[in-house]
Amino acid sequence: MAGGQDLFDAIVMADDRFHGEGYQEGYEEGSSLGIIEGRQHGTLHGAKIGSEVGCYQGFAVAWRGLLCSHATGKDSKKMKVLESLLGMIENFPYDDPTYAKLHEDLDRIRGKFKQLCSLLNVQPDFKISVEGSGLSF
Repeated sequence: MAGGQDLFDAIVMADDRFHGEGYQEGYEEGSSLGIIEGRQHGTLHGAKIGSEVGCYQGFAVAWRGLLCSHATGKDSKKMKVLESLLGMIENFPYDDPTYAKLHEDLDRIRGKFKQLCSLLNVQPDFKISVEGSGLSF
């Protein structure tokens, strides 16, 4: 009877064993796919942020060149805001994705850019949205 009991126990416990093995295989495959998907997602959003900040930097550098060559007394506030924007961009943590205030700093850069556009009386031809850069030319 003990041999027959073991046979039935093996059959009854097969469900639990297969469930555990299936869970473990699924967990390992899901972890692997999650890492790949997370890397792709991070690369995409990092590129969007880099592109957006790069546009702001190019805009500011071009205007600094224009304002320096035709500087007047009225342009001091514009230059101050422009230099502030460039300073914020230089201090932006491009290589630290774990930086806790990354989005706060990005929002400050966006705000400073809007302020500069207002002072310069310039309407940028690309969109700034909460979701990120929506460059459209």
